[in-house]
Amino acid sequence: MNDARIVNIAAYRFAPLNDLRNRREVLLRHCRGAGLKGTILLSPEGINLFVAGDEASIDGLLGLLRAIPGLEMLEPKVSHTDHQPFTRMLVRLKKEIIAFGVEGIAPGTVTSPKLPPKTLKQWLDEGRDVLLLDTRNDYEVKLGTFRGAQPIGIDHFRDFPAAVRKLPDEWKERPIVMFCTGGIRCEKAGPFMEREGFREIFQLDGGILKYFEECGGAHYDGECFVFDQRVGVDPSLHETRSAQCYRCQSPLTAEEQNDERYVPGESCPFCFRTPAERMVETVARREQAIRRHSTPLPGREPCTNERPVTVPASADGLTVPEMFAQVVRHISAGEWTTACEEGRIWDAERRTVASTHTVRAGERYFHVTEGAVEPDVNANIRILHEDEALIVLNKPAPLPMHPGGRYHRNTLQHFLQAAYAPQKPRPAHRLDANTTGVVLVTRTRHFAARLQPQFESGEVEKTYLVRVHGHPAADEFCCDARIGSEPGASGSRKIDSSQGLPALTEFRVLQRAADGTAFLEARPRTGRTNQIRLHLRHLGWAVCGDPLYSNQSLAAPPATLGLNDPPLCLHAWQVTIRHPVTGERTTFTAPPPGWLSPA
Repeated sequence: MNDARIVNIAAYRFAPLNDLRNRREVLLRHCRGAGLKGTILLSPEGINLFVAGDEASIDGLLGLLRAIPGLEMLEPKVSHTDHQPFTRMLVRLKKEIIAFGVEGIAPGTVTSPKLPPKTLKQWLDEGRDVLLLDTRNDYEVKLGTFRGAQPIGIDHFRDFPAAVRKLPDEWKERPIVMFCTGGIRCEKAGPFMEREGFREIFQLDGGILKYFEECGGAHYDGECFVFDQRVGVDPSLHETRSAQCYRCQSPLTAEEQNDERYVPGESCPFCFRTPAERMVETVARREQAIRRHSTPLPGREPCTNERPVTVPASADGLTVPEMFAQVVRHISAGEWTTACEEGRIWDAERRTVASTHTVRAGERYFHVTEGAVEPDVNANIRILHEDEALIVLNKPAPLPMHPGGRYHRNTLQHFLQAAYAPQKPRPAHRLDANTTGVVLVTRTRHFAARLQPQFESGEVEKTYLVRVHGHPAADEFCCDARIGSEPGASGSRKIDSSQGLPALTEFRVLQRAADGTAFLEARPRTGRTNQIRLHLRHLGWAVCGDPLYSNQSLAAPPATLGLNDPPLCLHAWQVTIRHPVTGERTTFTAPPPGWLSPA
């Protein structure tokens, strides 16, 4: 094929068509065999097409189409290019060849009077009192239109009916000449406007392209947008230098293409956003997705929860109840025996196991709860930052981060994975269900592998805000009491000066309040479970609202607070890391909580 002789045709015809699937296969096979490219739309109401190729192949396609009953008079608009403007050949079946969505509009039966292009030119030469109505989308009008024409003001032709109903009533008595690129939209727009009470409607026969062909650029300013890679053609039907933004589809003049905000494939002056603006848009979209998957709370619907337990080496050879009692310490072996007898303990093959069954290290078992309804949680998750590697959240409370205990679907992990699917974001660290503040989440395993070692090495800096009962005497102090590794009731820990793990927390008093509480800044230098709460209780200043480490007792209620309980006054305020992409030290901050000021 000689690219200098490529023929471009655009054509449509409203006519009843049948046997569309077979016609589609015949046309697709013919076009691909002839080296043609473009798009053909077939529907019960007719055909619409934009196709390019050499002259002989185009003639062969037109002969094939005109042999279809109803398309005998199909006449295309023809232009030429020195390159193929399309990248592939498509034949698609549609409900309508031009989407309109209004019942009772049938251009194959009734259309408005068609005005020949030369007649319109004559009327405009004479200065006849007619209103020119541009029915195209706003981005098309931007490249050019008839002098003095009124744009309908839409982004999609489906919006045309609503736009017509907003037009001034006095226009209903004026002669209106409507136009579009090739005339197809006016075939539906005209009858609709007549149905809405407009008395004298004409449609420009063949649209702008036929006007260019017969009358040139008289009374027309600019160029005409076309729906192929040419973007725009001038009144001589030659391709112009206009381009189109890949992101927002806006046509771009040569001057706009020289704008520094135009980055091919990414942005243009009309859709360019600063990094801060893009962040705001991204955050709003993500938070909306999270709300959609957490409203109503999914845990309110009864379901079967399966809590997995992997047998540790220390439990090898024990019975199932003995193993579970060792792993889940706040439930007795007797209760686990009952669970086995009731069929609520399954093996990895989802088979029930007897209470006398012996387990082996590494095996996997499930504690099954049927018809489980989970307590309500606070799902008001706010996104502080998002990029290709990280999602940074301000976690509310109460909200467990991971499935466990009474919670399976009402968890941060469940909400995030539903909102970000098919991605499976992974929290890089943990906060207690009752603790609010900054949570770092990695978007892939690759970035998790870059960030996780920073937590393990102690390189990550964390700063918490905390409210305690009492007034510490010193403005700055620390605690290095060792913390036991074995969990107690509700997962609690104890100070263990002999066998415990090393732990260090630094504190600074921010305010001593008149109500007898104090506001502190806490910096944990190690990462033991419940470290800040344990150290403060050990020093005699229990955290306000702490259900687990009150001064009175370690006999704890359920570890996760209810929605109406007083809050745990512990907030992860700031986290500083080396960003896994840039390597730069970066600090993320969550807004201070409401309890930071005394009541």
